[in-house]
Amino acid sequence: MKIHVFSALLVVIAAIVGMAFMVDQDPKPWPVPDNYKSMKNPVTFDKTAAATLYSTHCKSCHGKEGLGDGPKAAQLDTPSGDFSTASFQKQSDGTLFYKTLEGRGDMPSYKKKIPDQEDIWQLVHYMRTFAE
Repeated sequence: MKIHVFSALLVVIAAIVGMAFMVDQDPKPWPVPDNYKSMKNPVTFDKTAAATLYSTHCKSCHGKEGLGDGPKAAQLDTPSGDFSTASFQKQSDGTLFYKTLEGRGDMPSYKKKIPDQEDIWQLVHYMRTFAE
């Protein structure tokens, strides 16, 4: 009887350790074309317009504070990005623009949802506010 309890306990511990490693894994790299990486944000920040766009298109997954904890985040297959992290903030403006424009997996493309590219650039400005 003691051996069965000990074996069951080992299985539970192994499962918990395995899940911890799964949760901490980084998502696959998101390739960005070189021409986007060097792009600079060409628009002047309009915080009111950017906040409205963020609330409409991003907040449900990325959350009010950009932490990736919006109400829809739990329904996603991949973690929703946390805009406050240093690794997120070190990405170039052009990289953030490209990822928002094109999307990938759970992150939708905003080419059609936000057809004015200046609005996507406003979102890039707004994403930067979460580092402050």
